[in-house]
Amino acid sequence: MSEADDPLVNGKTPSTEGRDPAYFSYYAMLQHQVVFKHSRTQNMLQDTVRTSTYRSAILLNGPLCFHNKLILDVGAGSGILSYFAVQAGAQKVYAVEASQMAEKMRKLVESANTKESEALAKNAFLKDKIEVIQAKIEDPNLPIPQVDTIISEPIGVLLIHERMLESYLYARDTYLKPGGTLFPSTGSIFLAPFSDIALWTETMGKARFWEQSSFYGVDLSALYPDAKDEMFGMPVVGCFDPRTLIAQANPGGYVVDFYTITLEELQDMTIPFIWQASYTGIIHGIAGWFDLHFSPPPSVPNGNTIAMSTGPAAERTHWQQVRFLLKEPLAVNAGQTIQGWMRCVVNEMRSYTIEAEIMVGEGQLTNPTIPLTSIYNLDFNRRRGKWRLHEQTYNYNYYPQSDNLFRPEYNCLYEPEHPIDTTVVVENNFVDDNNNQFIM
Repeated sequence: MSEADDPLVNGKTPSTEGRDPAYFSYYAMLQHQVVFKHSRTQNMLQDTVRTSTYRSAILLNGPLCFHNKLILDVGAGSGILSYFAVQAGAQKVYAVEASQMAEKMRKLVESANTKESEALAKNAFLKDKIEVIQAKIEDPNLPIPQVDTIISEPIGVLLIHERMLESYLYARDTYLKPGGTLFPSTGSIFLAPFSDIALWTETMGKARFWEQSSFYGVDLSALYPDAKDEMFGMPVVGCFDPRTLIAQANPGGYVVDFYTITLEELQDMTIPFIWQASYTGIIHGIAGWFDLHFSPPPSVPNGNTIAMSTGPAAERTHWQQVRFLLKEPLAVNAGQTIQGWMRCVVNEMRSYTIEAEIMVGEGQLTNPTIPLTSIYNLDFNRRRGKWRLHEQTYNYNYYPQSDNLFRPEYNCLYEPEHPIDTTVVVENNFVDDNNNQFIM
């Protein structure tokens, strides 16, 4: 990560102000709250995994966390979580939404507050239950009391994209009563190495266009290094075949506890990983996804914990998965250890700039805070890459199939002749205070 990108160096945290108008305009449109069935991707309301998981978490914990409680819905959007909270018995819901979608939500809520009889009124169960507040949650002097429970869907690609989690934490610190409930309560980020020669070759092909020395008489080759950096610096969003993973993600993932994490920790995270290769093959990059958990706090006993996964083996969601391609692939033999780190630092594009180091076999990992340009002569068994999470490209070539005849070699992955133990556990250690070296 360059010094200009690193808030630890320049002493300031990138603001989201410049991106807010476009961000809120996007979510003000009904078509972005729900996408029709024939769309190639799901979004928001039609994402049945997302919507049904939230509803289950709210209703199953209704008696303990919602019944006769004050609720805050942060970034309410269409208001669906607010409506679920009312169904769970909420006394009052404060639905905060900065975009013009607040007007559409208010129209729906007010249809329940008409003078018609309850038998004829639309959404009669919402009558006098929801107050829609069109504002950013960070705006001062909002008419919101201390609440018992905060609900929100502040999640983006790899859990952290769009930086809505910062607003979620602000709401927690400003409006949540001591011992109150956060839904969702934790997120777990999972990383794993993958092999996909077709995806890597396709990406390289886009860069090689700029390698031409005579394109209609023009030599483009001076731009080839820039093109390669750009193409391989774009995270690839889309579902992929879980059978392309060379090793399994670390059990439990990297846990982000929304009850306890600070804003500073959220804005600059380093995720360590250590894997053991299940196959011999070529690592083309690092795949990422996340799980969400909905758990009442310890002060609320006997609650129901609900979980949802966006992993490649789980049912599809509109978040899908994301893959970070290496400019130079890395060979690995079955049974070898693969270790490294991924550092995620906020940027002004409502997203994160990401760097990662991955190493096969023995060796000392470099410090994540050292800028990429300061590192030379990386070992043959080590790669380092940089990506901008907001500059996403998309790949929708994978469609799950029940293929009992599949073999790993179809994905250029080769099984060891003798079974190996691939159980590896990682501890979240960061930097050794004695020598300032990154350790696992």
